[in-house]
Amino acid sequence: MKAIRSAFQPVVKRTVGGIHVLVHVAGGQEYWLVQTGVGPEKARQCAARLLHSQSFSLIISTGFACALVAIGIGGLLVGHEVMYGGGNEVELLPPIDVPSQERDRMVRWIQARVSPEHIGRFVSTDHVIGRAREKRAFAKTTQAIGLDMESAALAAEANRTRTPFIIIRTVSDLLDEDLPLDFNLFLRPTGWLKGIGSILAAPSCLFGINRLRRQSGVAAEALTAFFGQYAATMVHQRL
Repeated sequence: MKAIRSAFQPVVKRTVGGIHVLVHVAGGQEYWLVQTGVGPEKARQCAARLLHSQSFSLIISTGFACALVAIGIGGLLVGHEVMYGGGNEVELLPPIDVPSQERDRMVRWIQARVSPEHIGRFVSTDHVIGRAREKRAFAKTTQAIGLDMESAALAAEANRTRTPFIIIRTVSDLLDEDLPLDFNLFLRPTGWLKGIGSILAAPSCLFGINRLRRQSGVAAEALTAFFGQYAATMVHQRL
C-alpha cells in the first residue's frame, strides 16, 4: 500500500460502505486506493462492500506476485484472465474483458512497456505457495504467468458488477526459489506462536527472510515507478 500511495500524492481519506479509502484527484480523475488485506476472503468482502456503494471505470488488482515464468525481481506481470486454485481444484473464471476507456488506456500503456510474454493469465490460491516444486506444478497445470491470493476474488466481484478489471503486479519471489518459511502460519490467528517458533527452531531462515525483504523492496519501488509514470501521463493527456 505504501508503494502505491507513493505514486498518488496527495491523498484524502474517506470512508465508503465501512471501507477506509485514500483518494487522489488529478486531471479531473479520482484514483481510489484500497487495502483489502491478505487472502481471497478478505479481498472478496472488501470488494463486495465497496462495489455495493460505489461504481468504478476500472478496478486494478495490484501488489506483489510470485512469478511463474522467467522474469526478474521487480518485473511487471499483467493479467487479463485469472484462475482460482483452492484445495485440489483449479477453476478458470469468466472472462474479465468488460470494456471502458480507462481500461483501454491502461492496456495501451502496458502494451508499449511490457513484453508480451509477461501479459497473460494469473492464478490465485487460498494459501501461500512457498515451495519451488509447488510453484512449478502450478505453472505447468495452469499455464499462468503469476501467482497471488486476491485477484480471483476481486475479479469475481468485478464480473458480478460488470466493472472493468485488470491485474498489475510486480514480482517479489521467483519460480525456482523456496520461501524461507511457511507464511501460512501467520495468516491464522493462532498460528503466530508456531510461526515464531519455527524461526527460533531454524535461525538460518532469517537469511531467507532478509532476502525476501530486499526483494519486496525492489518490487515496491517498481510499483511506485509504474503507477507514478502512468498517473503523470494520464494527467498530461487530459489537460
